[in-house]
Amino acid sequence: MTPQRVSRRTARLLVMLVAGAAFALCWSSTMPGPAVVMAAASSAGSESEGQSNFITKVVGAAAQGAVAACVAAVLSAFTEPIVNRLLVERCTVSQAINSVKLQDCLKFFLTTFPTNMLKFPIFEVINIMLSFTSLSGAVRGIINGALFCTIMLPVTNYRFRKSMNLPVDPALLYQAYPPTLLRDIAYGWARGTFAGVLAKAMPGLAGEFVGKSFLFGLCVLIACVISSPFNEWRGFWLQQPGKKLPFSQFFKPERYVRSTGVGATIMGISLMVGALLVPSAELAFAYFMVNKIAGLVLLVAVSFGYSKVIGK
Repeated sequence: MTPQRVSRRTARLLVMLVAGAAFALCWSSTMPGPAVVMAAASSAGSESEGQSNFITKVVGAAAQGAVAACVAAVLSAFTEPIVNRLLVERCTVSQAINSVKLQDCLKFFLTTFPTNMLKFPIFEVINIMLSFTSLSGAVRGIINGALFCTIMLPVTNYRFRKSMNLPVDPALLYQAYPPTLLRDIAYGWARGTFAGVLAKAMPGLAGEFVGKSFLFGLCVLIACVISSPFNEWRGFWLQQPGKKLPFSQFFKPERYVRSTGVGATIMGISLMVGALLVPSAELAFAYFMVNKIAGLVLLVAVSFGYSKVIGK
């Protein structure tokens, strides 16, 4: 690609980001805030109160998921390419890190951000809707995992192929559905089960913000380990035809331990850090919602610097 085409492409990207942010800021200012929704719920009759509370929680969960998606998108842009190479290519940690360039991670953010804006709110909405049922946490986790996988697998596979610098084939967007479905069901069950177990085992941590974030990261790590056999099966399924390892080579114990151990640790730490950063991100978002000019100026500056880096 010639430098002129790169510059035109980054310029269009910059304009789209600024225009999209301006539209989002202006549009969101016309929407009722949480206080308005809560006031409406409190003034409603007993029959409509439950419905209003349900809608309020669903909208709140979607908003919380969107903020968490922004934070996680930055973290995932740098960690996901490494984790996916460990999973599919069965390389060492140093080989995975050396094969990923900073510029590749910054470009991959253009994939993690929009896909997270789909995945996180949908996951949180499904989760909060199931919380209104009488199902146990483990059963809710199973249903959440099954629904989330079935709905979002095309997005998951699109993101995987982008992280590996592979061409995106629409025919492969539902690739590896059986192992991914079982992985997400096992992960959802483990999250739903061990969240309560850890909270009861360490009530002192569960009552504090930092401690709660730590328990969340630990729960994610445990869930990743429990669901790892299906995740490894997914990795075996996603191998490229020309580089496919035989079953006996792919599932060597040391490779399984390395892939699962490093991948689960990265997931646990990154989501714990994300949980710690979400309140600050929410405060920053609220500030820029009030001070829209400052928000647009910051967005233009960040977008310009970002386009300069990825255009090199």
